[in-house]
Amino acid sequence: LQFTEEKLGQAEKTELDAHFENLLARADCTKNWTEKILRQTEVLLQPNPSARVEEFLYEKLDRKVPSRVTNGELLAQYMTEAANDFGPGTPYGKTLIKVGETQRHLGAAEREFIRSASINFLTPLRNFLEGDWRTISKERRILQNRRLDLDACKARLKKAKAAEAKAAVTP
Repeated sequence: LQFTEEKLGQAEKTELDAHFENLLARADCTKNWTEKILRQTEVLLQPNPSARVEEFLYEKLDRKVPSRVTNGELLAQYMTEAANDFGPGTPYGKTLIKVGETQRHLGAAEREFIRSASINFLTPLRNFLEGDWRTISKERRILQNRRLDLDACKARLKKAKAAEAKAAVTP
């Protein structure tokens, strides 16, 4: 009732401290940007949406995500197979072997980068959203409910004092 009356402009609303309001606004801003950065980093690390969904499901089921071959490693594999087909002694075969080996190293570095970024960058962001932000939201709801209770009590007290004053005036 108090919430509805406040929204309709029929009841007074106790304002929170300006510093606290600023902290709440900063918390909202932090949450929004954290979600955006997390999503975009996931897109950067895994551009394939179906693979991201699969990884998400494995994560939610608390199972280990199967290891995927990176595009660089796959290209290295193809180059090595092509080199063997052309013959490792031919100039083209030798070149394919060298470039394939380099691609394999690049693919391994990419895999390590993805693993490291996930552990050292994405995990803290997720921990904030799933832990700290949930706590902040819960405490914010509790504060809102307490404020509504306080305002309702203030309104009842005001009505009681008005009725008492009216009764004192009327003999």
